Amino acid sequence: MIEKLSASEAFINPTIVVENAGMKKLILAAAVVSGLIAALPAAAQFQKPEDAIKYRKAAFNVMATHFGRVGAMANGRVPFDAKAVAQNAEIATMMSPLPYSAFGEGTDKGDTKAKPEVWTEGDKFRAAAAKMQEEMTKLNAAAKTGNLDAIKTAFGPVGQACKACHDHFRKE
Repeated sequence: MIEKLSASEAFINPTIVVENAGMKKLILAAAVVSGLIAALPAAAQFQKPEDAIKYRKAAFNVMATHFGRVGAMANGRVPFDAKAVAQNAEIATMMSPLPYSAFGEGTDKGDTKAKPEVWTEGDKFRAAAAKMQEEMTKLNAAAKTGNLDAIKTAFGPVGQACKACHDHFRKE
């Protein structure tokens, strides 16, 4: 229960004020999170097709950047840092489902490298996306172990899944 305290009561027992301030912060944080969750469906509905294309390109770019950092360590191009691999694999995994909400109606035209097959072969496209996400999840699990050999083993299938999708669904 949140109490209203007079200045003299707060001075005598400052821990009550701190606890109440903490509760207020907790309530505020819960309200913010609830608002964000409620806004997610609205965010997935882009105002213009160009907005969706920009969104998916940005999401793919962030995912590729972090996946590339893992790859650089897995392939020995930069010194191995288990913590950095785990962080980058986590970000790439978190990003992996995001671009796919942005392949909606009207996003086949404009500044896009997506082939028409994304829309004409939607089931295959969604299966390819799911395969990449599945392999990315395995890489993330391997990265959390800090074992370089496990990371190398898990890295290859993610790259293969990305390449398979690019080969079939992306213009060069």
